[in-house]
Amino acid sequence: MAAKRGRTAQRLELGLQLRQLRENCDTDHGIGLTRRQAVQGLRISEASLQRIETGSLNFRYVGDLRKLLARYGVTDEEVIDSLINLNRESNQQDWLTQYRGLMPAGMPGFVGLEPEAQAMKAYHPTLVYGLLQTERYARAVHEVQKPIEEYTTEFIRNNVELRMKRQEVLTRENPVKLHVILGEAALRYPIGGVDVMREQFARLEELSKWDQVTIQVLPFRPSYRSINDFALLDFGNEFPPRVQTDSAWGSVSTSDKPREVDRFTRRFDAMAASALPPEDTPEFLHQLQREL
Repeated sequence: MAAKRGRTAQRLELGLQLRQLRENCDTDHGIGLTRRQAVQGLRISEASLQRIETGSLNFRYVGDLRKLLARYGVTDEEVIDSLINLNRESNQQDWLTQYRGLMPAGMPGFVGLEPEAQAMKAYHPTLVYGLLQTERYARAVHEVQKPIEEYTTEFIRNNVELRMKRQEVLTRENPVKLHVILGEAALRYPIGGVDVMREQFARLEELSKWDQVTIQVLPFRPSYRSINDFALLDFGNEFPPRVQTDSAWGSVSTSDKPREVDRFTRRFDAMAASALPPEDTPEFLHQLQREL
């Protein structure tokens, strides 16, 4: 099962298993170890173990993994070999490797987990959400930022290529179930000119008819709305759900803490209740096209 997953998911699976082993191992002082206690006398630091447990890092040396498992009381050779193989496989290159340098801090981990999701919920107040963008719209978004962010032409080309590749989660054999809420401003912000916007509106209308895609518009009217964009990933029983949000510094924050996931889920549900029903989305798009 693990070998079929992407490298990011394999690292996360390894980290979750190690955290569970650490928190439930028998010790002289009771059940479980802190990260500081777990790494005492080992070559890895407490910070490194924290990154390993959250799927951001794997073990450079297998010996460190073996010593940690021994400290956790793991003696079953099949379990040990399975975790060692998982660590080795997660260190190999995959499709995302060539794009890692293009993404802000925190983003590779989120993008690497998108293909593992069964369902996604996303909200954006000012732009069409990335998985719904046309290639021309995506390029225009980057072009308008080019002189400010000092993007190169190659950087833009590769980012647009990555964005289009990420959209494959919607057309694969078992597509992700996607529910997106777009602020009205996201649809009224003229990106790239009339032709680009017409094409984008047509694409949104097409996607809104897909069984696995739900698109709602949050119109300009009194109601709750988040000022920040965010996305929620649901992995079913495979991994804990996760939330991602952007910062003003360009970095990406992700969390699987139940409190944070629940908080952003409440935000999404509140906006979904205030937004236009999905069946009204095509007519709203037609209205915007007439206004171009």
